[in-house]
Amino acid sequence: LSDGIDQQEAFDYGFLLHTSEEATATVALNEYLSSRSYLAGFSPSRVDQEVFELLHRPPAPQHVHALRWYRHIAALQRDTPIKGKRVQPLWSAPAGSNLPKLRLYNSLTRTKELFVPQNGNKVSWYCCGPTVYDASHMGHARSYISFDILRRILMNYFKYDVFYCMNITDIDDKIIRRARQNYLLEQYREKKPAAAQILQDVLSARGPFQAKLAETTDPDKKQMLERLDSAVAAALGPLQGAVESKAGEVPPNSCVLLEKAKDLLSDWLDAQFGSQVTENSIFSLLPKFWEGEYHNDMDALNVLPPDVLTRVSEYCPEIVDFVKKILDNGFGYESNGSVYFDTAKFDTSQKHAYGKLVPEAVGDMKALQEGEGDLSVSADQLSEKRSQNDFALWKASKPGEPSWDSPWGKGRPGWHIECSAMAGSILGESMDIHGGGFDLRFPHHDNELAQSEAYFENDHWVRYFLHTGHLTIAGCKMSKSLKNFITIKDALAKNTARQLRLAFLMHSWKDTLDYSSNTMESAVHYEKFLNEFFLNVKDILRAPCDVTGQFEKWEAAEMELNESFYERKAAVHEALCDNVDTRSTMEEMRALVTQSNTYIASRKSSKLQPNRMLMKSIALYLTDMLKVRESLCSIPVGCLQMETTVMPYLKVLSDFRESVRKIAREQNVTEVLQLCDVVRNDTLPELGVRLEDHEGLPTVVKLVDKETLLRERNEKKKMEDEKKNKKEEAAKKKQEQELAKLAKMKISPCDMFRSETDKYSGFDETVNIQQLVSPRMMWRGRISVRDRPRSCGNSTRPRRNCTKSISRPIRMAAESPGPRSVAKRSRMLQIVTPLLEPTRFLNLHIREACLFYIAYFYLNVPKRPAERAPWRTLLCPSCAPPIVIVLSSFVVIQFLQSFFC
Repeated sequence: LSDGIDQQEAFDYGFLLHTSEEATATVALNEYLSSRSYLAGFSPSRVDQEVFELLHRPPAPQHVHALRWYRHIAALQRDTPIKGKRVQPLWSAPAGSNLPKLRLYNSLTRTKELFVPQNGNKVSWYCCGPTVYDASHMGHARSYISFDILRRILMNYFKYDVFYCMNITDIDDKIIRRARQNYLLEQYREKKPAAAQILQDVLSARGPFQAKLAETTDPDKKQMLERLDSAVAAALGPLQGAVESKAGEVPPNSCVLLEKAKDLLSDWLDAQFGSQVTENSIFSLLPKFWEGEYHNDMDALNVLPPDVLTRVSEYCPEIVDFVKKILDNGFGYESNGSVYFDTAKFDTSQKHAYGKLVPEAVGDMKALQEGEGDLSVSADQLSEKRSQNDFALWKASKPGEPSWDSPWGKGRPGWHIECSAMAGSILGESMDIHGGGFDLRFPHHDNELAQSEAYFENDHWVRYFLHTGHLTIAGCKMSKSLKNFITIKDALAKNTARQLRLAFLMHSWKDTLDYSSNTMESAVHYEKFLNEFFLNVKDILRAPCDVTGQFEKWEAAEMELNESFYERKAAVHEALCDNVDTRSTMEEMRALVTQSNTYIASRKSSKLQPNRMLMKSIALYLTDMLKVRESLCSIPVGCLQMETTVMPYLKVLSDFRESVRKIAREQNVTEVLQLCDVVRNDTLPELGVRLEDHEGLPTVVKLVDKETLLRERNEKKKMEDEKKNKKEEAAKKKQEQELAKLAKMKISPCDMFRSETDKYSGFDETVNIQQLVSPRMMWRGRISVRDRPRSCGNSTRPRRNCTKSISRPIRMAAESPGPRSVAKRSRMLQIVTPLLEPTRFLNLHIREACLFYIAYFYLNVPKRPAERAPWRTLLCPSCAPPIVIVLSSFVVIQFLQSFFC
């Protein structure tokens, strides 16, 4: 390219015009341009134009210079160039990749569906709240923590604008019955009945209770009732005995019985006097109290409050209007002051279907009756329905129940209608998400769908139905009605809210979660694992460094870790898009921290500092992800300021201590080293400071929660005490064994084998040694010691058989009386017995052989000295001094050891 006069001369492409094949021309053009400047002008020359027209397509990518020239010429031809101004070459957009999109498991389809809000970025969400008649338990925590995690991730990670509404059920059959029972039992206690009256009333209440127990078929409920009956029976006995004997000490027994039998007595009192409770305030005090406790528990669990909270008692007018419109639309009917939903008519209508969530459960009488409530399943009430599948929209109040005015008379709302009316009032005719526990699918949520779609005359009241999984306790089903539950306060007494949330994050929100010691132990370990990583990164970032020094050269290790970092981030995003899979997310984060710890350890082992910026990026990402789930409590600004303030002083203290330790080690001053350990192990943990000493590296200073440090110190001390106790027990056991050995050494050889009754059935006290020992084994038998094993049998037989064959003669020789006096024999055995300690020999047969030797020589030595060989004379107890006998015994023992082994 040139705008000069002699363009042909500067860029001689003419030879290409004579090349017929395009491929050959492309190769020649690329070779020509590889060594020449072809961007030396602002407009194409005539030859440029002719060569460009010769090429019918862009050159292949391997012809880099020709391709670049072709694109430049093409760009100049598309736009009329301004003389003297360069133009940019063509730019092609990257192909890119398809990013995963959020999918949620929708109970309406039982599949993971692409999440698409109805109104742009706004998400309307309704969640079924608690029925407040008792303490909140871990089943509630399972639902509300799980939904809190989902809500935070949708808001903070996916950046949706979530509008969250939840209800409080403060009118319900369970609440009415519990309020009456509590009121009647309190009235009963205030009357202070006599012990005999309490006994009579409990016996009267036990009759209906045992009848109920006999009728119960559910195994879990039957087991619960049996435990309750056993407790009452155990408390009845002492009071019955005291009353019959007219003893004076009956009040304690009556109080125990009253406490054990309060459930039986409450049911009995309610059956007798429940209809007389008419004051509405009685039914509002109980739910108000437990609602307050519920909110306290949610605050303790760090669960976000809803944007809107609705109570059934406050929406009774709206519920009446809701029921009216359902009647006007033809999907309900009135019967004896109650209003029921006509499921058959709704199901047969063209645009509706009943049982969207669990169609296979339609007709389940047990589930339907549980949905209607304990106070609404009498035979008269069931006969009011056109179909057993129909459910109450409005219930006519009976004596002993709260009531509100309505066109159909005094009554109260049904259970299912409350959610439809309140959610419809706040969120309108359709919502994006409806949440609740898995056990609410049928009949509650199916009935909600039916009556709401009958009211709004549509088929999409809820777009996505989310149901959290069950919670079991150590593998067993948890149920408040079965009295098999753990309250949230009890759970928080054992673990922190953060640990509970981590346990939930480590499991899928829609699957069953088993609350057990193993589950919580895993969460505790994960928390400690993350905390240690953050403390290590803080220590790295606190290392002194100037502004430019924080940017360090990246080597292969940093490149590898950074590549893995981005792979983990992509995996986390993919997991969150896949039905908010927090379990996989936590595993990916664990893998990232593990790899980071490996990198830090490798750098420190090489006496190098880890890359500050890379560690900071990873730590900030993990912090952001954890804050999204709110699994780590946010650090107050004051705490950060305190750390910034105190850390320089702690660093000075740490350096001073390290210098003192160095001098103390060089001069071997153990007392100073011990004082340094006391500062590290006892003093600083009380202030929330942990010092970590590393050989050859500076001491690491970490600010940790005081309770955590004290707990770690106690656990460490406990382990040390256990180790010390084991060591003391081992030493004590060894000492007992030594004492036992010493005691055994004091046993007379004549009695040594008598205690082994498992081996020997008896001993013959009358047989003489000469009758027992084989003639070839006798001293006078002219058999050398070297030939002795063959005297026991075939020389090819294993030696243990040879030694075993002489065991009985040895024992009898030691125990039989001989020609010498008892005093001399005792003297000899006292000298030699310590030499026969079992630990000095390699097996039992050698010990027996030595004993045979002593007994044989001592009891059978010739009487006349002339008959003794010279070396035998030294071994004769009547001729040789005791020291000679001891020395000769050592020689024989050593020989027997080598011979038998």
